[in-house]
Amino acid sequence: MTERAPVTTLARLAELDEAEIVEGYHDGIAGDPSPGGNRSDSYWHGWRNGMVDGGHAEKDVAQELLAHAILRR
Repeated sequence: MTERAPVTTLARLAELDEAEIVEGYHDGIAGDPSPGGNRSDSYWHGWRNGMVDGGHAEKDVAQELLAHAILRR
C-alpha cells in the first residue's frame, strides 16, 4: 500500500467524494481498523476524522491545518 497524504488544504478537500468521506467517517467513529488499499483517499480522510471524533486517535497536525483553513474561509 502506498503512503497516503493527509488532506491539509481546501483545494484538496474539494477533490474528494463526499459520500465516501461520510462512509469512512462512520467506520472511523466506530473504531474500525485502518482501511486497506481498496479504499479511496476520500474514505481514508473520513475514517481519520471519525477516529479522532470517536476518541480512538489523537488529532494530528494535518487535521489542525485543514481546520484552520476551513475557519479562515
